[in-house]
Amino acid sequence: MNDVQAWLASLLVLSGAAISLLGAIGVLRLPDSYSRMHAASKAGVLGAVLLLGAVALASSGELALEAFIGLLILLASAPLAAHAIARAAHRAGIRPVLGRLGDELEQRNRGGE
Repeated sequence: MNDVQAWLASLLVLSGAAISLLGAIGVLRLPDSYSRMHAASKAGVLGAVLLLGAVALASSGELALEAFIGLLILLASAPLAAHAIARAAHRAGIRPVLGRLGDELEQRNRGGE
């Protein structure tokens, strides 16, 4: 591994860690479970993607296939899991903190008033 690869892998690790930290701060600071889940899923996936890229780069391509498979699984499962959890929370009666736009899902369930 040459110096450029080492620096780039280090930059990817630091970027992934920083984005994951921002997601964790979002989980602590945001007002409701839906916003928290959004922060955790989006920032967690992006942070993990950067870390997997760093693994592939730091291993000089030896672990690139494994990192790519992990990336595909993560990108396929994280949005589905976040959607399923949000839908279950909404059905359980956990209401979001609403802004100006209101609750679109509630309006659809009532017949689109």
